[in-house]
Amino acid sequence: MSYRTSLSVVLAEVVAPAAEPAVRDGRFPRDAVSALGRAGLLGLTVAPESGGGGLGLSEAVDVVARTARVCPATAAVLTSHFAAVAAIESCGGSWVREEIAAGRHLVGLALSEGGSGEPGEDEPCGREFGRSRSGAARFADVVALRGRKRQVVAAGEADSYLWSSRPLAGRDGLTLWVVPAQAADLFVPARPAGRGPSGSATSTLYADPVLVPADVMLGRDGGGLDVLMGSVRPWLLELRAAVEGALPGPGYGADTFRPGADALRHGGGDLPSGADALSPGSEDLWPAPAA
Repeated sequence: MSYRTSLSVVLAEVVAPAAEPAVRDGRFPRDAVSALGRAGLLGLTVAPESGGGGLGLSEAVDVVARTARVCPATAAVLTSHFAAVAAIESCGGSWVREEIAAGRHLVGLALSEGGSGEPGEDEPCGREFGRSRSGAARFADVVALRGRKRQVVAAGEADSYLWSSRPLAGRDGLTLWVVPAQAADLFVPARPAGRGPSGSATSTLYADPVLVPADVMLGRDGGGLDVLMGSVRPWLLELRAAVEGALPGPGYGADTFRPGADALRHGGGDLPSGADALSPGSEDLWPAPAA
């Protein structure tokens, strides 16, 4: 069965029923994510040697665009996941690749650290994209990560997070880590704060500090910026363009967006042209919901 056929089945049978409670009640679409995993769609872009689908950005864009027409929350989760997987695949060797390929593992992005309210600060593709205030200190085979990440999609719901910090050695660059969600002292505040679609569990993620094995480092110490600029940023731009192009208008509040089966019946417009449709300095990762 092709990925497009598998996606059509999952959208109709699982994602569409999950869309209305996501929009209305802010409920994370756990059933939809699990079904996408079972159908091989979470592992769509993982290399075949790790058990994945071996497909690329154009197929991920297709999946996200079609999903956004039915459930924006699920599309937001997939956008973050695919961008994180692009970083993991570019480095290879991560402990999560086979789990992602098997559909058992959802990854989130924990990169944004804005907080002053200045334009672009909360934007993972914006002016703070290559900087991190999060600390990292190594003690033997354990690393202590400390920091606060904003606008994390699937916060408290993903199985791991792509986390950025200052390097262990030196002052320049940044380092990436694949942080397990079950790590002690990694937490989401009781009152989540985020601007993602309703149901996407977009919130702040705190490490105070979090102790992780040193081997969860992704790539080399201080080499994270190359990964972000070469993999994460281009994927985010294309995937976000797909979401924006698929939504029915400039806002998708509960009063304007037709979730679930109704959206399937109404279909959607053409796919966007990609990064050319975006302004990379725009403030939000997701279009602002209707007031």
